[in-house]
Amino acid sequence: MAASATFYSEKSANVRNSVFLVLVLLVILGVLGGAIGYALTGSQAGALGAIVIAVIIGSLTSVASYFYGDKLVLAASSAKPITEEQGPQLFNVIRELTIAAGIPMPAVYIIQDDAMNAFATGRDPNHSSIAITTGLLNVMNREELQGVLGHELSHVRNFDIRFSLLVGVLVGSVALLSSFFLRYTFWFGGGRRSNNNDSNGSGVIQLVIFVVAIVLAILAPIFTKLVQLAVSRQREYLADASSVELTRNPHGLESALAKLAGDTTVMKEANPATQHMYFHNPLMKLGASSSGLFSTHPPLVDRINRLRQLTGEAPMPPDEASSIGAAS
Repeated sequence: MAASATFYSEKSANVRNSVFLVLVLLVILGVLGGAIGYALTGSQAGALGAIVIAVIIGSLTSVASYFYGDKLVLAASSAKPITEEQGPQLFNVIRELTIAAGIPMPAVYIIQDDAMNAFATGRDPNHSSIAITTGLLNVMNREELQGVLGHELSHVRNFDIRFSLLVGVLVGSVALLSSFFLRYTFWFGGGRRSNNNDSNGSGVIQLVIFVVAIVLAILAPIFTKLVQLAVSRQREYLADASSVELTRNPHGLESALAKLAGDTTVMKEANPATQHMYFHNPLMKLGASSSGLFSTHPPLVDRINRLRQLTGEAPMPPDEASSIGAAS
């Protein structure tokens, strides 16, 4: 009973944290847009117009990725469709998990790669795909495979792809707005200036806001990227917890994470554009760190310890955690 309560509190906390981070992005976008608009035009209407333009541009650029992004990701990962005759156990595990999750059967793809990994993509449960490397299928036992696939199907059930799209639109809007303003400032030297007879100090205010806008335009894309990565890490925690809900077996997922810690195989199809989508960041073996602000995934030790919290188990011993932490 206590474990169940812990699971639902864990799930609720991750959802709240993710929503809060999106609100932070909205605030950053609003402040940046308002500052740039006022700096260029000296009016509140200009500030509002800058916000509207950024949101419209970001929304339009996201439409194509919404409908065709999954196909691009699968092609970039060299994923090939597989039939049930070619992978009967894989289809059996996925089918039982989709029944538990109450979602349709996704399209199933295989990536010919010795590294152990998987990812899910698609805009909603009715338009979803799941891709698994041959390395994962060859190394994981059935319980571990259930844990990994339960995690990926939880991304589908929880609409994480759509959620990530919203975050991506906001981050892209901030980047576009910042880039436009910095380029405009470089080539044209700024916006409209108040005349010398201005007695209410609006010219000084505009100049101050112009300087603030330049600083925000430089820093905002960095801050929003950090928020995007934080959202990604929160959704990974949520998918782990949701996988336990589907499989009723936290030990399978925990064992899969432990095996990943010992995997030194470099994924041939890894690239920065899709790294956040995988079960475990495929670039980790290329020397990146999973313990900092710029990580797309939480450290493996943290993921394992959160799973242990769900069952009331003690955290990993320091020596064991240290060995896994070095690998993740």
